[in-house]
This record gives sequence, C-alpha cells and structure tokens, in this order.
Amino acid sequence: MSKERIAFVGVGRMGSNMARRLKEVGYEITAVYDINASVAQEVATELGAAAMTKLADVTAAADVVFTVVTNDAAMRGIFFAAEDNLLVNATGKTFINCATLSPGLQQEVEKAAEAAGAHTVEGCMASSISQARQGTLYLMCGGREETFKKFEPLLKLMSVNLRYCGPTGKAAEVKALVNMVMNINTAGLAEGLGLASALGLDLDLIREVFSQTGANSRVLETDGGDMQSREHDCWFSAEHAAKDSNIALDLAKAKGLALPLAAATAAQYEKMVESGLGGLDKSGIAELTFPGRHLHS
Repeated sequence: MSKERIAFVGVGRMGSNMARRLKEVGYEITAVYDINASVAQEVATELGAAAMTKLADVTAAADVVFTVVTNDAAMRGIFFAAEDNLLVNATGKTFINCATLSPGLQQEVEKAAEAAGAHTVEGCMASSISQARQGTLYLMCGGREETFKKFEPLLKLMSVNLRYCGPTGKAAEVKALVNMVMNINTAGLAEGLGLASALGLDLDLIREVFSQTGANSRVLETDGGDMQSREHDCWFSAEHAAKDSNIALDLAKAKGLALPLAAATAAQYEKMVESGLGGLDKSGIAELTFPGRHLHS
C-alpha cells in the first residue's frame, strides 16, 4: 500500500522540521503553504514540494494535511475564509491539526470538516524545534478514535511518545494545562533568580541548589541558564505563552474557577508583548524580574 501524500500549512520553525522528518522517513511532501510566501518557497524547494498560493490547492495535492498555525484567528482563516480555504473539495482528506488552540475551535473545525466529507485529528505538541526535526515529539492527540488509530503509525514516526486524550477538544484542554503550568513555573523561576541576583547571590550556586531541592523543575533545566545570561533566542515565544495562558484562563472561567497564579503569569507575558518583546523566548520573562534590566519595575 502506498504511503499517504503529505502537505503542510504553516512551515515555520516547527512545521518545516516536521515536514523534513516525514520526508526523511520516506513520505512524499507534495505541497506547503505559509503566510510568508518566501518561507514556503524555500521549504518547498528543499523538500521537492510545490509552494501553493491557494489553500484549496494544498488540499487537492495531498491525502493528509498537517496544520501548524499560530492561533485561533489563523486557524479560522485557513478553514473558514470565504474566498479560499482547506475544506474546498476536501472529501476523503484528513487534517492533523498541531497548533495550540482553544478546544471549542478544534470542535468547530471537526464539525466543518465532517460536513465536507473530511476527517480531523488533534496532534497537540509539547516539544521543541529540535524534537520536531528528530521525530521525538510528545504528542497529545484527540478526535474520533478510529481516525486516530488509522494515523497512529504516521504519528509514531514523528514522536517519542503520544497519548490519545479523547474526543476532539480534549487534547487541546490537556495542552492548555501543560502550557499553563509550564508558564507558571517559568515565571516563578524568573522571580527566584531575580531575587537571588538582587541579594548578590551566586546564580550558578543558586541554580545548583534549586536543582537538588523542591525548587527544581524542567524549566530550571531549559531556561535557568538563559535567564542568567540573557540569551532569549526564541524556542517558545512570550507571545505564545500569553496566548496559551489565556486559553487556560478561559477554560477556568467557564468552570467558575479562579486561578490567580495563572492570571498573574498571563499578565507578565502580556506585559512583554505590550513592551515589544513578545518575540523573545519565554525565558525573557526574566527581563521583568532581574534588577537593572530594562523591564524591571
């Protein structure tokens, strides 16, 4: 049986490396699309794909379309724009949606896709750019279980582990929780290291002590050194951190829950965005806490 033809909508840092991984393991990448046409052309040339300028043409060229877009608005644009969208002549196609989105929008997309004769799978990612390239993503998946099972072998080629979380929307809920807690941990670490700096403590010593005590966390490993050295090259942006924290807050509001730590963390990341630093990595939140840095207040 021949392998599915694969296309990607959104070939930024994550999408392009996911596409490279699938090309490497023997899949044909037939089409790519990106709002930045020059990026799409560059990736298309590398992978031997067509750089499409119409979304309907992406769907026509593939059996499976991965979408890796930035937010709910971008997702609405690719599926629901009146003049051109992915659901045109989409009968029999499958869309694997990998962005961090609100659960309700994932459900809207599923409903619209099924009305068009197509299928969807949530493939929410909790991993980095290098893991996308190496095929070692951690994927939280949702959707109709029979569709997930059909494409599980494909998804396994992209991941070191994957979990089926339930019907469409459930993977988005799980991903929102993951990022909410990660963002809180990141903000807390920035405050701890910022206070240590203000006290004149050796930050290498503090990070070592943190790593051996209850102050340890995964973000200490990934972000602690970057906070100290002010190296905020973007792996996961402050803008995305603000967006994802607010997705979780919306879910909490709908359930009548108050989440003061999540709210404070979202406000910190929103401050970064408002200050023009939304493109920095989430570790850049340290710019708000370390004494003498330009956003410290």
